[in-house]
Amino acid sequence: MSGKLQGPLAGVRVIDLTSVLMGPYATQIMADLGADVIKVESPDGDTTRYLPPGPDPRRGGMFLNVNRGKRSLALDLKQPAARDALLTLIAGADVFVHSMRPGAIKRLGLDYESLRAANPRLVYCNLYGFARSGPYRDYPAYDDIVQAASGLVDLQARLSGGQPTYLGTVVADKVAGLTGAYAIMAALFSRANTGTGQEIEVPMFETLVSFTMIEHLCGSLFDPPLGPPEYPRVTAAARRPYKTKDGFIGVMIYNDKHWRNFFAALGNPEWTRDPMFATMRSRTENIGVVLAKLADVMEERTTADWVELFRQAEVPAMQIASTSDLLHDPHLEATGFWEERDSEFGTLRFPGIPTRFSATPGAIGDPGPALGADSRDILAEAGVGAAAIDALLGQAPASIPA
Repeated sequence: MSGKLQGPLAGVRVIDLTSVLMGPYATQIMADLGADVIKVESPDGDTTRYLPPGPDPRRGGMFLNVNRGKRSLALDLKQPAARDALLTLIAGADVFVHSMRPGAIKRLGLDYESLRAANPRLVYCNLYGFARSGPYRDYPAYDDIVQAASGLVDLQARLSGGQPTYLGTVVADKVAGLTGAYAIMAALFSRANTGTGQEIEVPMFETLVSFTMIEHLCGSLFDPPLGPPEYPRVTAAARRPYKTKDGFIGVMIYNDKHWRNFFAALGNPEWTRDPMFATMRSRTENIGVVLAKLADVMEERTTADWVELFRQAEVPAMQIASTSDLLHDPHLEATGFWEERDSEFGTLRFPGIPTRFSATPGAIGDPGPALGADSRDILAEAGVGAAAIDALLGQAPASIPA
């Protein structure tokens, strides 16, 4: 790893037994903020390593990004000596995080009860599909599965003519990863006050249901319910990017001031005097009609005309951007969001750290490491003897999965 670790988590050591995206995203955030993240992998490595594209068949682009700033330790934890070496590492660690199902982690002897005795200060984080106290606890879970179970797919179906669709991003993995990161940091803060660690459970299903139902619980917050679990503005059929004369635009005319400014910019035509548009409540109660009327009006001008009008009226609006557009977005370029790094693969472009710290800024580390690249150094740092390291690392390298 190049450079000295810096950021608000400098000095925190994380033992990371996660794979794919949910867990690696949580620990990527911590690595960006200065934690020493040791990625523990089987001799075959994280399956995400083998997702193309990339010039190295064992380190694709997604792996290089979501595992940046980490060190790789390859161990076959089915071997007692490898497990003992890992326990030596855990004894001096601050955080242990895994994304295995409860039964699997217990069979390895790496459950919380097994580790707490050796390191009572350890913050132990479980990241998995479903809370272990419920009947779904042993179900396998991936992002698509949790989107389907969480209500998101049904919500998307209402907006796409009844056709169920997934969101165009792995939202369950990333929301759960974010939740895991902030939960670990909260537990570290608690440990600073109490001196003791604790166990954390972050289930994808419950996390995404919480995320979805923040606004959609709505009238069903009350008992008896005052309405269905649905935020009508969001599920209105007319809520979509608006078609203009020559393209599409995203517009959010939300509060009373926005509507007044918008009407004034249009010259207050007769239809704007309809009481339906007068208040937040009346607009919400008639949201389908309100948005449909707005959609009709939007087709009267070009996208550029509308962008200029909305800027002057101080109404939130943006042109529709593609993921390719983001690579050259003038705002992202001006803020230095995209960070370029020289590497063995040539120049790599990373999304930057979105949060800024005035006194302890983080930094993006090296691209995701080669499998086992840091094994010898990490084991030596933990006090494992040279002969024992040779024995642990003496296995033939695993073959690349098909």
